Amino acid sequence: MAFISDRLARIKPSPTIAMSMRAAELAAEGRDIISLSAGEPDFDTPLNVRDAAKAAIDAGHTRYTAVDGTPSLKRAIADKFARENGLDYTPSQITVGTGGKQILFNALMATLDAGDEVIVPAPYWVSYPDMVLLAGGTPVVVECDQVAGFRLTPQALEAAITPRTKWLILNSPSNPTGAGYDRAQMAALCEVLLRHPQVWILADDIYEHLVFDGFEFCTPAEVEPRLKDRVLTMNGVSKSYAMTGWRIGYGAAPEALIRAMAKLQSQSTSNPCSVSQYAAEAALTGPQDYIRDSRAVFQRRRDLVVAGLNACAGLDCPVPQGAFYVYPSMAGLIGRTSAGGTRIDSDEAFANALLDEQGVAVVFGAAFGLSPHFRISYATANEVLEDAMARIRQFCAGCN
Repeated sequence: MAFISDRLARIKPSPTIAMSMRAAELAAEGRDIISLSAGEPDFDTPLNVRDAAKAAIDAGHTRYTAVDGTPSLKRAIADKFARENGLDYTPSQITVGTGGKQILFNALMATLDAGDEVIVPAPYWVSYPDMVLLAGGTPVVVECDQVAGFRLTPQALEAAITPRTKWLILNSPSNPTGAGYDRAQMAALCEVLLRHPQVWILADDIYEHLVFDGFEFCTPAEVEPRLKDRVLTMNGVSKSYAMTGWRIGYGAAPEALIRAMAKLQSQSTSNPCSVSQYAAEAALTGPQDYIRDSRAVFQRRRDLVVAGLNACAGLDCPVPQGAFYVYPSMAGLIGRTSAGGTRIDSDEAFANALLDEQGVAVVFGAAFGLSPHFRISYATANEVLEDAMARIRQFCAGCN
């Protein structure tokens, strides 16, 4: 009898974390490494949020809370949905977890049975398919290439739906591409979903506030209220407020799903960190200037990186609508050999050679389900990005 569960054989370690760890190991060996692999803002958490956390500690709010969130945080989340998204939820329709990842995991674990299908547009965040597999479901990956703007089309969605389809996962703006769905594009997908009442929508809105060039964010339950009773709208404080380490995500959905997710959480992590919950409440209810200011910085960084990559031989980088990633094609380098002698026959070979020869860590596109591409996170300082662009340009110029 094997000791390790067969369940773990269905999934693989996160490629983004693996690349970040490899970059960290090389840096520890004394190599000059620029890591553009992690999706984490480089800003400090806002001062009012840090102050709220300290005050919570001093007030003794360091004990267990309700399993899936304090009443006051749930109220703040409900107010946020009403204020920013025009969505009416009661606190009983809100759940809070240890990061957005737990919200997604709880929802899939609480609803999927063997044979249930989940539509996952590709490129996708690396964890979506593995979460589905771990929950016993079947990911149905639908390729959304650069020609389609990395977006799922209504026709492709219709073709992917079967009687076993239980969820569609929709991430806008997207990790890894930064592509977003405008209101007309979202409405067209919703029209398809209205015809298939067995399909629920998992809306991953974690990059909601990181949108550029006047792009207007929208979410499925807002665009098509008739779908609201089968939508889980997931969000969190990690990206918008630079609170990745605080580990607070939240979701809103019909009460029956929320209760099922809370039941699961009660037997896994129990409540999220009490102090982090008070900090998240301060983030949602306090001044929002931080979001506006950080968004402007990210847009300037995006422009720097897009221009830098498009100046590299063999690369083609579209302009994303949001998040803090770019997803350039490196098709023009396939079949070439790097200056260090590596045959570039895939985006994984490209990423490994770039790290080995120039000390720049990126994540290869196959990890996100669409090649030949790679992902860069530009959530780091301008001077670091400029150095990275120069190194990538030198690497590409050396490929022949």
